[in-house]
Amino acid sequence: MASKLLNHCHLRALCSTHVFSPRFPHPTRATLTLLHFRPFSDAPSSPPPEKPQSYNNTRNDIGMEKGPTQTPSSLKELELVKFASIAETWWDSEGPFKPLHVMNPTRLAFIRSTLCRHFRKDPNSSRPFEGLKIVDVGCGGGILSEPLARMGAAVTGVDAVEKNIKIARLHADLDPVTSTIEYCCTTAERLVEEERKFDAVISLEVIEHVADPAEFCKSLAALTIPDGATVISTINRSMRAYATAIIGAEYILHWLPKGTHQWSSFLTPEELVLILERANITVKELAGFVYNPFTRRWSLSDDISVNFISFGTKNAQ
Repeated sequence: MASKLLNHCHLRALCSTHVFSPRFPHPTRATLTLLHFRPFSDAPSSPPPEKPQSYNNTRNDIGMEKGPTQTPSSLKELELVKFASIAETWWDSEGPFKPLHVMNPTRLAFIRSTLCRHFRKDPNSSRPFEGLKIVDVGCGGGILSEPLARMGAAVTGVDAVEKNIKIARLHADLDPVTSTIEYCCTTAERLVEEERKFDAVISLEVIEHVADPAEFCKSLAALTIPDGATVISTINRSMRAYATAIIGAEYILHWLPKGTHQWSSFLTPEELVLILERANITVKELAGFVYNPFTRRWSLSDDISVNFISFGTKNAQ
């Protein structure tokens, strides 16, 4: 797909007006320069939550065995509880995850375009990711893992919530193509300990739910082979994002359960580029997602004020 430069003036204004979180110092000159010239790819009342079955306890309340406790993690326990409570609805296209179902074609268009260009694959092929090993970190019920597998990738999907993994496996087994996906109830940190490596590491709408974004990105980088790809999407910490992604989506339109997002946990594009830079990942492309209420579709844009996605490559050691 074709690509074009992001508007220079728009990003200069963005860099000069956004407030940086105390978690991150002001970005380096190299980071700001990268943001100025980044191209993007064109493309078309619930019950009380139960305690999630997750990697960080040895046994759960009903006596099921779990993994060991010694692996450090950037996860928030409250976030695990929150998503475990709605795990059964992952494949309900009109349920709590409806926004992700609607956004998925646009997310996949960006991933297909950037990965095909980087790995010199044919974007017009029905299986352009043939030969690539891809991990979907925070895979949930598998709504991204499955199309990646259909595009030919050898996919590993990981999530810290056991219920999510069970739902993902059950749905994947309905199709021989997606039944090959390796689903694991684990974390990125645990995969690093196991010395797993992948051509591409993808984590969409996850980083805003972790306790330590910098450590999380270090784990993603450690899972990526040299010159491999890392794709992350999240929500900008802007007032417009607060108005649309929280007030609008959670309290007015009820697209998401109330409390799904915390504005203070969002990252600005500058912050994400900076922490990836420190993790040895160079961001090459950045694009925004824009929703059209009339067509009820998402499209890629240079507007990164709310939802945005980044593509980066790991620097050779």
